[in-house]
This record gives sequence, C-alpha cells and structure tokens, in this order.
Amino acid sequence: MEFISEFIGQINGIVWGVPMLILILGVGIYLTIGLKFMPILNIVDAFKLMWNGRESGGKGEITPFQALMTAMSATVGTGNIAGVATAVFIGGPGALFWMWITALLGMATKYAEAVLAVKYREKSHDGSYVGGPMYYIKNGMGKKWAWLGTLFAGFGAVACFGIGNAVQSNSIAQVLESNFSYSPIVVGLIVMVLAGGVILGGLKRVGKFAGTLVPIMASAYIIAGVSILLMHTNEILPAFATIIEHAFTPASAQGGFAGATIWMAMRFGVARGVFSNEAGLGSAPIAHASAQTNDPVCQGLVAMLGTFLDTLVICTITGLVIVISGAWTEGISGAALTSSAFDMALPGMGGYLVAISLAVFAFTTIVGWSVYGERCAQYLLGAKAVLPFRIIFILALPVGAVMDLNFVWLLGDTLNAMMAIPNLIALAVLSPVVFALTKSYFREDDAALEESAA
Repeated sequence: MEFISEFIGQINGIVWGVPMLILILGVGIYLTIGLKFMPILNIVDAFKLMWNGRESGGKGEITPFQALMTAMSATVGTGNIAGVATAVFIGGPGALFWMWITALLGMATKYAEAVLAVKYREKSHDGSYVGGPMYYIKNGMGKKWAWLGTLFAGFGAVACFGIGNAVQSNSIAQVLESNFSYSPIVVGLIVMVLAGGVILGGLKRVGKFAGTLVPIMASAYIIAGVSILLMHTNEILPAFATIIEHAFTPASAQGGFAGATIWMAMRFGVARGVFSNEAGLGSAPIAHASAQTNDPVCQGLVAMLGTFLDTLVICTITGLVIVISGAWTEGISGAALTSSAFDMALPGMGGYLVAISLAVFAFTTIVGWSVYGERCAQYLLGAKAVLPFRIIFILALPVGAVMDLNFVWLLGDTLNAMMAIPNLIALAVLSPVVFALTKSYFREDDAALEESAA
C-alpha cells in the first residue's frame, strides 16, 4: 500500500502541477472573456430559470431543476466541509481567495459544459437522453477525437469509486465514529443499504431524491453558518482582509499551523475548489444532459448556479467560520478542523452540526456520482453494463468506509485531474459553438423584449 500511495502521490504532483492550474484557470478566463462575462452578469436571470425549471420544459428524463439538484448532490459534499478545511490547513487562509477565483471563472466553465452537453446529447435505446464530455467530444469534435471521449469515460468510470464512493463513505464513517462512536464497517453497511435503495431506482429516482433533499440540507447548513457569522459581525471584514493578504503573501507559522507559501495557497485553493464545485471536471454536464429542455443555453444558465451556490456561498461560509474562530492555527485538518471551528462558535452543538451535515452531504454525493459513473460505463460498454455497475458501486461503499483516509483523498484528488484534462481540451476546441449559441439566444431574447415593448 505504501508503494501505491507513493506512486499515486508522484502522479498527483504532476497532474496538479503548474500546467493543470494554467489549463483550468486559462480555459475559465478564455470562456469568461469570450462570453463577455455573461455568466457573472446574469445570475438573477439564472435563478429565475432555475425556479421555472421545476416544471418540464422539453425532451429529457428529469426537470431542469432536478438536473441541477442532481449535479449539486454530487458537488455539495465533503469538499464543502473537509475540503475547505484541508485547503486552509495546507495553504493558509489565502487558499480561500483562490477558491473564489476558481469559482468565478468556473461559472463560465460549468455553463459551457452544460450547453455542450444538451447540444450534443444522444437518445438512448430506451428513449432516455444521455450526454456529457464523452458525447460532445465524439459528436462535436468528430470521430477522430472519439478516443479522447473514451479516455474521459474511462477515467470517470474509475474516478467515481474514489471521489464519489470511497471518499464519501470514508468521511461518513470517520465523522460518525469520532462523534457518536459508531463502527465504520457498520456505518458502511448502512450507507450501502440506504444508497442502494436510491441508486437502483435509476436517474428518475435519483432526480426526485436530490430535488427534495439537496435544497433542505443546503439551506439548513447555510442558515447555521450565517447565524454564526452574525454572532461575529465585527470579525467578518478582518477575516476577509486576512484571506486576501495571505493570497498574495506567505502565511507565517503560528500555533499548530506550519505556514504556507503563495504557491501552496494557490495550488490547494484551486485543487479543492475544483474538487468542491467540479467546474471543468466534466461530471456535472452528465446530469444536465438529461434535463427536460430544448434550449442548451437555458440549461447552461441553470447549471452555472451549481458553482455559485457550492463555492461562493457554502464553501465561503465554511471558510469564514474557520478563519474567524482561529481554529486554523491549531494544527488540525479536514472535517475535524471545521468541526472544531463550529464548536468554538456554538459550544456543545457545533461539532454535532458539522457531523450530521457532513454525513448527509456525503451521502447525496454518493448518489449523484453513481449517475456519473453509470453513464461513463454505459458509454464504454453499452446499456448492459448499467445494472452490474450499480451493484458493484453499491457493494464498494463498505470497503471505502474502512480505507485509509489519506490514501482515499490522494486518489480522489488525482483522478479529478485525470478527468479534467480531456474535458478542458474539448471545452477550448468547442468554445466557438458555445459562443455562437449564446449570442443567438440573447439576440432572440432582446428581439422578443423589443417586440413586447412595441
């Protein structure tokens, strides 16, 4: 195991090096500028579309709202609690700044992913719609690039067992063991049974599950976090100042914090930002491709809200509580750091709040990622692979619950990057399609407004 960990660690250092950061941020900057900052300027309209998207609007399996909630069920997870804390522990408070930058640019990336997913999706043998990076690579870039789509699907089919399975079940088991003394294997078996009941029902059941639970769990966590911040309003601006300062200057060692360079803040801020909101990773468009819509741009606008809500709202709340509490200097990392920070603010209940939130967040991530892995397996092996994949995915959950946490995080982080590479290449190549569809949509929208005003 030590040899495998060292080997994966070496790969991680390569795939999350300077070239990857340049690729993620570069594609995000290129798309943001090419779209003339449209994603950032159209947040209000996107929320209106999301609200209206609760009803069916065209061909597909699930409503646009359920597609967003399915994608968010996979993104709102351990990254929002443990991932943010890990970024701050290693990169210092400045890592939060780079998470914000990644998210702002990631809105354009997530928008483009969903636009292409709906534009190039295919109708399956059973009448359902399937899509994602493997399909827009094959159908948009041409058959000679089909191998790149196959590469993405291969990484996705394997990655789901790390980022969407083992990382999540392990996090649930660890947090319930430390807070409630539950046995990890017992927790793993319970998670397996509960997740199996949802996953075996297919995408429609997952969509209904996510559409019901995700808004409730996200709202509850946001309300709890905002309540803590309101109790410390005089410390919010100094916390922002600390974050921005350490984004551009090294964070010196203090307490149990070992110190961090600017590079560490940037690297782990971007890496954990991508881990949390998955913009550029290529996973979310797999869910959005199944949305009941006839307009790729409408679904793209809805999709980009996933990045906004995940990182700029939920992760920011977590990060601010950690910085304000001062817990980041105590030398603890991961969910334990977030738990400690919340417990300082809400003695006696803050830790339990984080434990329950993490367990629920991680559980929904398991369900959401099962869809991604299933679609990748279906692309590679055909419809016959769907049921066997679901069963294997479900049976793997107890295994992940008892694995070493450091190895699981390392594996998930590495596979993240491996998935992102083919997807980011496709986004850059197919960007003219995204720009053209966007221009056409807003031109028609402006014409309709002029006509109604005349």
